[in-house]
Amino acid sequence: MMDTALVLGSGGLTGVGWEIGILRGLAEAGVDLTDARLVVGSSAGAVVAVNISARRATLAALYERQLAQPAGEIPGHLGPGKLFRYARAALSSATPEEYGVRMGRMALVADTPGEADRRAVIAGRLLTHEWPERALKLTAVAADTGEFRVFDRDGGVSLVDAVAASCAVPLVWPPVTIEGRKWIDGGLHSPCNAHLAAGRERVVIIAPNPAGGGPLASPATQAAALAAEGARVVLITPDAAAKRAFGRNSLDPARRAPAARAGRAQAVAHVRAVKALWTDA
Repeated sequence: MMDTALVLGSGGLTGVGWEIGILRGLAEAGVDLTDARLVVGSSAGAVVAVNISARRATLAALYERQLAQPAGEIPGHLGPGKLFRYARAALSSATPEEYGVRMGRMALVADTPGEADRRAVIAGRLLTHEWPERALKLTAVAADTGEFRVFDRDGGVSLVDAVAASCAVPLVWPPVTIEGRKWIDGGLHSPCNAHLAAGRERVVIIAPNPAGGGPLASPATQAAALAAEGARVVLITPDAAAKRAFGRNSLDPARRAPAARAGRAQAVAHVRAVKALWTDA
């Protein structure tokens, strides 16, 4: 699978559950995407990317983990007021970096749980705290400049810190300190950052959040860009049943299990396209 990439997008706890459900359902049908040569993870996708790359549990076990009663989580919520601030920042920004700066300013002064407490939650989600050997890219955004950053095993950054930064949803979770700077959610640059798969011949994008907005390219736009460069691409976004399973709060631990079940059920609809892409030599 030298020329393959799996891109896992942002989407909160429901995104984690749904992505695992999709991967589990595809594997049951004979398509195991965890053998991708490159895995890209943003926010929710960062958690999933690490856990499938760790090779310490089967997809069946990871799926069952999503169905278990959530333990060690701090409930979060993005209510209408916070979502309005996101939308206003997006619509008033010309570039992803400008959007990152606007969100970073809000994130730095927001009333959130402590950074250490949040880091402990992230550590508890991961099956390993050491960077896997495989090619793994995790994304974050600088809270001060909006700079987009990719963390990998060669960068000298703790894996737990890299995932915590990628999952640092502004106004809900604290920015993460790495190398003396504050970092926030990688999904603020784009919902899936599929551009990091450029150059791969076969790409599957699993994106819990199908929307772009303002300066942020949607997963569909990024998939089209990869295809225009010659890649074969399959994009999977939530169907109607999955959206219902997510509910109104993607950060609610109680919605993780319904989202995982919805992902597993939805996977059936994508088996043919993914199998044709992934197994075609």
